Amino acid sequence: MDRGAAYALPEQEIIIKHICVEGWDYIGQWSGVNLKTFLTRIGADPDGEIRLLQIRRRLFQPHRHATALHPQTILATKYAHDPITDPFGFPLRLRMSTKLGFKNAKWITAMEVTNTHIVDYWEERGFNWFAGI
Repeated sequence: MDRGAAYALPEQEIIIKHICVEGWDYIGQWSGVNLKTFLTRIGADPDGEIRLLQIRRRLFQPHRHATALHPQTILATKYAHDPITDPFGFPLRLRMSTKLGFKNAKWITAMEVTNTHIVDYWEERGFNWFAGI
């Protein structure tokens, strides 16, 4: 996935509460491209599962299209108006207002859209696949 492509699309800002399964939370201001806009631009299958790949941790994070297409789901490129750096998830960070923190992938370097579900790292450890709030 070309990070430049995310910067070339219209920017959306969102202020959301991040809720961690470890018991802490915070409210943050994020900016980036609406994921639906990005997926439409690349011609992704509207029924597919989206896998966001996190090369730094060698993880992937699966999401169904309905969640990815939510109006408040963005590929964040900025936090508090500044370009994302560590620990916030450079080069891209998924921000979803409808999911628990572990479903908001950091350090995204690739994306795949497929019609096959594969169990991810968190699901293997007993975390709920949907993880909605």
